[in-house]
Amino acid sequence: MNRAPPTVAPYASNPAESRGRLHAEPESATRTAFQRDRDRIIHCAAFRRLEYKTQVFVYHEGDYYRTRLTHSLETAQIARSICRVLGLNEDLAEALALAHDLGHTPFGHAGEDALARAMADYGGFDHNTQTLRILTELEERYADFDGLNLTWETLEGTVKHNGPLLPAANGLPPAIQRYNESHDLELASHPGPEAQVAAIADDIAYNNHDVDDGLRAGLFEYEDLADVALVGPIFAAVRRGHPDLAESRLVHEAVRRMIGVMVDDILAESRRRLDDAGCASAAELRALGRPVIAFSEEMAANDSILKKFLRQRMYRHYKVNRMASKSRRVVGDLFALFIAEPECLPADWRARCDGVRGRETARAVADYIAGMTDRFAFLEHQRLFEIPA
Repeated sequence: MNRAPPTVAPYASNPAESRGRLHAEPESATRTAFQRDRDRIIHCAAFRRLEYKTQVFVYHEGDYYRTRLTHSLETAQIARSICRVLGLNEDLAEALALAHDLGHTPFGHAGEDALARAMADYGGFDHNTQTLRILTELEERYADFDGLNLTWETLEGTVKHNGPLLPAANGLPPAIQRYNESHDLELASHPGPEAQVAAIADDIAYNNHDVDDGLRAGLFEYEDLADVALVGPIFAAVRRGHPDLAESRLVHEAVRRMIGVMVDDILAESRRRLDDAGCASAAELRALGRPVIAFSEEMAANDSILKKFLRQRMYRHYKVNRMASKSRRVVGDLFALFIAEPECLPADWRARCDGVRGRETARAVADYIAGMTDRFAFLEHQRLFEIPA
């Protein structure tokens, strides 16, 4: 069914009413504030590097598996589609979707786990905090400020990608706390509606496309999905309707339908919640104390079942475990060498260091490694640890 886009909802984020940027700048004559944010993200170095950072597989295992870049683009497409129907700001949702993975290390979660362990005594590491640091500190493109100087709404939605940030027993990550002191992102509240859309679009893209990649990699067969709620019945329906369909097309058709069913569920549930809330602005929506963009209870349960299947049959598959083990060793080796011998870092990174095993040295090493692509990390490890015959 074709859906005509509705008028802009009263609770949509309005770029003309943005809370602004940390560093004041003249407005663009041709783009809204959120369009400008999106463009800055697309043009930054960290975004380009996502092309060679993987989700589950490592770059040399095949060109057709998802990377962080393709995943971010797929998330942005889903987010824009949802926002269009709900009358939310598509440009802000797109900016948030494109930014959400910028802080990821090489080798997916295996690389992040290794770097988090290495940084345990130096302030820790997690990719969400790293994303904020990239957007506000590490990108060096502009003459007047570090980072990209994005709007409050984009930074708020990025840092609260997984919901409100309530201080843990040991406090908030220092980088988030430090930035928040100069540009209050209201960390304890839920983010605006577009950020909620980007987060759930990430969930849809991740799960459904991991089904596609897992089948392509031979980690499981589509028959193994028969008892998985939602997924199994959709695969069965495609097979009944097209008994002679080639398996590759069967998978694409089933994944396409799965995404469509999940999006339709979100639209129905979110409309119900938005109607119940009766918010007249994005600020009122933030103040509700609960999310308004969500799956229904039934779909949330189906999503959990699919996650469990993928965790058991894909993320813990021995082939994935072997590559994850290798990846953790590469990251661990690089960190251990650089923090003990910072003179081995490139000159611009070495300039940030405060001596062997110093706290600033550790953060510089973590930033250097986190910015690597899978390919560069392997090459750097080879250059530093392999002795030519």
